[in-house]
Amino acid sequence: METLLASSSVRLRALLPRSCSRRVPTVGKRTLRHTPPPPRRNMSASADAAAVTAGVPAPSPPGSGGDNAPGADVVVQYVVLRRDLIDSWPLGSVVTQGCHASVAAVWNYRHHPDVLAYCSDHNLDSMHKVTLEVKGETQLRNLSDKLKTGGIDHKLWVEQPEDFPTCLATRPYPKSQVASFFKKLKLCK
Repeated sequence: METLLASSSVRLRALLPRSCSRRVPTVGKRTLRHTPPPPRRNMSASADAAAVTAGVPAPSPPGSGGDNAPGADVVVQYVVLRRDLIDSWPLGSVVTQGCHASVAAVWNYRHHPDVLAYCSDHNLDSMHKVTLEVKGETQLRNLSDKLKTGGIDHKLWVEQPEDFPTCLATRPYPKSQVASFFKKLKLCK
């Protein structure tokens, strides 16, 4: 067994980077090595730095009430699904389409200050989404056109290769800027 351990440690030592080659006390014939883990990078600090660089004030720390204080304008993402698909497709398939649109909208506008705030570490566990429904494809396309005309960034998800629009999602916006576009739609239930 010691021979196996000795030969294993030789192979292991050959695979380790030079920074791990300092010697530490031995136990029997085996050399014990300890390499401290690399320093952890505070992701919220980098998100805050990115926001400051973009000219946006750094978000309030969690628990301070700065983001969700009464009267504060919450950043929200709207997802709109087709009722005809909800009634005829498996639920998981419809949910998947909404997820595709939501992720695509966030990714397409990932450098926007509202998206950075929405996806920041301190907001990750308190994201706001509103899921609504329209009757069918015509209403979905009309809503997309209305959003384009209004200058609202969004992603109309078109399933490929069928070229079949299934849903849409806005990028995250302060609710007061986009709520009027969705006031006539019903909550998806």
